[in-house]
Amino acid sequence: MTTATARILSGVSALSAQDWDACAGTANPFVSHALLSALERSGSVGGQSGWTPAPIVIDGADGYPAAIAPAYLKTHSQGEYVFDQGWAEAWKRAGGRYYPKLLIASPFSPVPGPRLLLRDPALAPALIGAIEAVTDQNELSSAHVTFVTPDQLPWFEQAGWLIREGVQFHWRNDGYARFDDFLDALASRKRKAIRKERAAAVEGLTIRHLSGDAIRPEHWDAFWTFYQDTGSRKWGRPYLTRAAFDRIGETMGDALLLILAERDGVPIAGALNLIGTDTLYGRYWGAVEEVPFLHFELCYYQAIDAAIARGLSTVEAGAQGEHKLARGYAPVPTWSAHYIPHPAFRRAVAEFVTRERAAIEAESEYLGELTPFRRG
Repeated sequence: MTTATARILSGVSALSAQDWDACAGTANPFVSHALLSALERSGSVGGQSGWTPAPIVIDGADGYPAAIAPAYLKTHSQGEYVFDQGWAEAWKRAGGRYYPKLLIASPFSPVPGPRLLLRDPALAPALIGAIEAVTDQNELSSAHVTFVTPDQLPWFEQAGWLIREGVQFHWRNDGYARFDDFLDALASRKRKAIRKERAAAVEGLTIRHLSGDAIRPEHWDAFWTFYQDTGSRKWGRPYLTRAAFDRIGETMGDALLLILAERDGVPIAGALNLIGTDTLYGRYWGAVEEVPFLHFELCYYQAIDAAIARGLSTVEAGAQGEHKLARGYAPVPTWSAHYIPHPAFRRAVAEFVTRERAAIEAESEYLGELTPFRRG
């Protein structure tokens, strides 16, 4: 293993955008300085949120950051989308203290992406070693890296971490020039169903796509109302503060796509997407009026339209949701890595992960047969 000295920062904002993004790259906006620092400065993380930023940094020979782990000290498991509350309860019953734990992730975002941010890839083993050292030295129960990309997974496997599999539903652009080309790839019955859904969803409504400076404060006000409604129904309270949307609007406007549905000029629903190099990432949605199929239209079909128009290869529409299958989204595996120092606890979790993976792979194979595409 490469030897290196790591340091822990008070937050992403402790580094310049230039130094952070030199490691993070530009392909995935969820690990960008703009987004992660906006979460800090808006109060969405830090304070009493249960997310304490603690980025782990290794400097290169030139004195600038060469490897970064976007780490957070967590006092709960909310906003992670890789569910370990059962592990926490088991550890508590055994007399242990599960929280705080160390999490390497993009907060509130079930989005696969790089979790070892590397200007120098040779430092990957050293950065994993630093994560382990922080966990051990602070007597934390565990460290977790969620939604890690397949290309980075071998580093964690080689370090002996437990690997957990999940499943999401993504849409792939098979060279479509327009939405109807995508529909032509579907079975006739599914094609007709989607056309019927889309017509019903937009009847009497105007759909608008906004990016950059076109997203005005009044649009964020409307979307905040949608977001609060969805958040209160799904997880009890919204994760992001109102100020977070202003922050990302100021710093990431060109990487945002806000899709609004308006009735008589008044927004009644919206979906917020982030734009990567080759992927459109659907993140938040909400509505103040119940309209049949409008969720599918804004979050799935309009996202496909936008991806085709931009020449993007993939739409990732968030966690879970088998209903996405009928809309042309197919199951794909997701991955997380887990470091558990206590030998007996590690064995118990390892047994669980092995059983869970077998079940998930069997389910994914079954779900793959349910996609609406024409056979043969």
